[in-house]
Amino acid sequence: MVAISRADCYALDTEDPLRDLRDEFSLPSGTTYLLGNSLGALPRRTAAKVAHTVETEWGRDLGASWNSAGWWDLPQSTGDRLAPLIGAGPGEVLAGDSTSTNIFKVMAAALPLRPGRRVIVSDLENFPTDRYVVEGVAKALGAYEIRDIGSLDEALDDDVAAVLLSHVDYRTGALRDMDAVTAQVHAAGAIMIWDLCHSAGAVAVDLRAADVDFAIGCTYKYLNGGPGAPAYLYVADRHQDAAHNVISGWHGHAAPFAFEPNYRPADGVRRFATGSPPVLAYSALNASLDIWDTVDMAQVRAKSVALTTLFIDLVDELRPDLVLATPRDPAQRGSQVSYRHADGYPVIRALIDRGVVGDYREPDIMRFGFAPLYLRYVDVYDAAATLAEVLDKELWRDERYQQRLAVT
Repeated sequence: MVAISRADCYALDTEDPLRDLRDEFSLPSGTTYLLGNSLGALPRRTAAKVAHTVETEWGRDLGASWNSAGWWDLPQSTGDRLAPLIGAGPGEVLAGDSTSTNIFKVMAAALPLRPGRRVIVSDLENFPTDRYVVEGVAKALGAYEIRDIGSLDEALDDDVAAVLLSHVDYRTGALRDMDAVTAQVHAAGAIMIWDLCHSAGAVAVDLRAADVDFAIGCTYKYLNGGPGAPAYLYVADRHQDAAHNVISGWHGHAAPFAFEPNYRPADGVRRFATGSPPVLAYSALNASLDIWDTVDMAQVRAKSVALTTLFIDLVDELRPDLVLATPRDPAQRGSQVSYRHADGYPVIRALIDRGVVGDYREPDIMRFGFAPLYLRYVDVYDAAATLAEVLDKELWRDERYQQRLAVT
């Protein structure tokens, strides 16, 4: 018998100021979805929005929609809508391309701002694409050393040009102190780049207040933009004249329709545009942003803390043997809770079969994401109870759960 009951959780749901937002999302019956940190749920309005883009803007108006429907301006107009969610100003965020492409762009733009410095500091625990792209940038630009962060105090010196870190660790959910780390990096004379993929839409972020130089992020997790949704990049206003986009495509030209033979960068963050905007993907993302326009991020963060704390407390009571990989201090975690288990993969498979959707990350991480807009307190209670049942009865030992799927 746990100290908090399902009835207690139901009472918390009735008092939740965000409770009505759950109706904005299409959630399968009988499913407790704890994977919003990987792919956000579908907003109900998205299908109609995309259908309008397909049937009317494309089907009826055809190429005129580049002007009449604002297709041409989607990278900037969508970026401006994202800006308040990450504490950026108008004209500092550009939506488009993938996270990987944007890491390449901002890292390649940041390094020349610190000439003579030849070290990039990253983290072996970063999401692999961050590390892989940094390796690619170092090879492309030549003679750059990649230094693992270890202790930031030890990693920083006069040779460091730029630092790329994840705000929230994708495995453990550990949350870095953006203000303190950025200040430390700046004190060493280096450029700070933040990966916000596991932050935006769940954690309060204020890039301007922290004096961040560059940032990147995706929109298909907590922001519910859909699979393959446009990513985004942030370039602080103070760097926009000096920073250059090495992927200097036509859309980032100062006067694209002059069709000049040589590249001339546009003013501001627009110079970081590269190829044609994927209009249908922007349509889905903007449908979700219609919801986010109404949301108070302070309430989102407060609920995130409450949900993750509840889950930890329940699992502590039901399965105290599980090893928590996530910081207990809510000020040091994002909106996910992770546990270590030697057989974590089959445990997650067994949970999914019983309607609780989490995921697994090597080497032994069972990962559960808590999206405050549509997750209820009773969902958290049910998830913890189901996890305990799967472990207590060793349901995960079923042979079918031992076989790895292509996507874990």
